[in-house]
Amino acid sequence: MAPAAAAPSLLLRQPRDEPPSDDDSDSDSLIAPLGRDLSISCLVRCRRADHDKVAALNKSFRSLIRGGELYRQRRIAGIAEPWVYMSCNLMRWEAFDPATRRWFNVPKMPADPVFMHSDKESLAVGTELLVVGREMEDMAIYKYRLDTNQWTTDNPPMNTRRCLFASASAGSLAYVAGGVTIKGEILTSAELYNSDTATWTPLPGGGLKTPRKKCCGVMMDGKFHVMGGYGPDRVPLTSAEVYDPRTMTWEVVPDMCPPSCGPYGCPPLCAVVGDELYAAEVADKKKMELWRYVKGRNAWVSVGKLPATVACTGGWGMAFKGVGERLVVIGGPRGGIGVVEIHSWVPPPAVAEEGGCGGGSAVPPRWEVIAGRQAGTFVYNCAIMSC
Repeated sequence: MAPAAAAPSLLLRQPRDEPPSDDDSDSDSLIAPLGRDLSISCLVRCRRADHDKVAALNKSFRSLIRGGELYRQRRIAGIAEPWVYMSCNLMRWEAFDPATRRWFNVPKMPADPVFMHSDKESLAVGTELLVVGREMEDMAIYKYRLDTNQWTTDNPPMNTRRCLFASASAGSLAYVAGGVTIKGEILTSAELYNSDTATWTPLPGGGLKTPRKKCCGVMMDGKFHVMGGYGPDRVPLTSAEVYDPRTMTWEVVPDMCPPSCGPYGCPPLCAVVGDELYAAEVADKKKMELWRYVKGRNAWVSVGKLPATVACTGGWGMAFKGVGERLVVIGGPRGGIGVVEIHSWVPPPAVAEEGGCGGGSAVPPRWEVIAGRQAGTFVYNCAIMSC
């Protein structure tokens, strides 16, 4: 949900050149004539892109943002803005706001030579970006906190340390399942991360029925979907497993995996917009097909083409994500050097098919390039933070 209204101009004035002094007005009411509660009600509607300006006004505003209270109040109010966080260089991340089409720098990750060059998974949950990868002797989690604008490395590990897993987030909670240990064991276990308490717990209801690595995870209809991947025999899996947090149970859905990405071992490229599931088929550079999942039929229908100019290698090097009401495809243009582009399309609501099953739209996608950036052309990791 986008901010309901623009913040009062009082809150958006340009910050002063010098830092606030100790005798600045820093009352608990924040905006004294309004009182604290009404002040916060105004502030939660201020765009994320302007939070740095708000934090520079005085110590009370800064404490409200840096302490995370403003983001908690936004969550209570049902206000969330999805931003794209992506890494096109090994230890460098950038953020992009689709609403204002502005880029924001993220501090450089602390450098660990082994972690830098290892396979990494990323997920955004609450106001945190977690990057999981291998160090010399174990898996490690590097965490970026939006409220403090800092990375930390001394973060609680998962109960079962893993990489190449499926993950998806819902508010302050993140689900992870499957993956592989540092010794190469393919996992069935699943865990729940709570960003409010920074704790990992085994997922109530147990883990997957089938060991999987390089699988894809999404949230749809309030459920955690784990699709595809590879088992111990290296054969691609075509089934999905769906976890319902309300009943704490798993359901196996045969043949739910989207069209294959090809022989490169890439996880399925899936994204959810408006509780509709989409997939990108990119194994064939000439085909570049976009698919939508028809829930009532457990089938996939083609809705058109992906952006023809995006370069990738069997799915590696590009990102395919749902960002609010948009589908986005992120990658370097074919033949381009040092440039990454963000292609966007807003799908229309899914139309009902015969039998009331619901399915695709007859409107083919019309992709728009909403941003370009001088960066590496290979997208290593990408996550969507909504807060």
